[in-house]
Amino acid sequence: MRRHLPAGHNCVDIAIAAPYATRMATDWDAELDATGLLCPLPVLKARRRLRGMARGQVLRILSDDPAAVIDVPHFCEEQGHRLQTAETASAPYVFLVRKG
Repeated sequence: MRRHLPAGHNCVDIAIAAPYATRMATDWDAELDATGLLCPLPVLKARRRLRGMARGQVLRILSDDPAAVIDVPHFCEEQGHRLQTAETASAPYVFLVRKG
């Protein structure tokens, strides 16, 4: 995505004005490749991986299990995590989960 800047601004100005810029939705701190695993293993492995992460960090989960489309959002809701994105149009499905 390209952002248009007001006249007289450049990237250096933005970096100085906002040193703690928000992260893009495509950023993640850890990745779990759960392809080839069937329910409930993708969620169980995600739970274990998230346990070792700090609050607010993002886990990217890859899964080709059709049940993950239901299981991952439900897991997030039950465990207090935030499902940032879910790309479920085709396998492997990609989920970005922010630890709560």
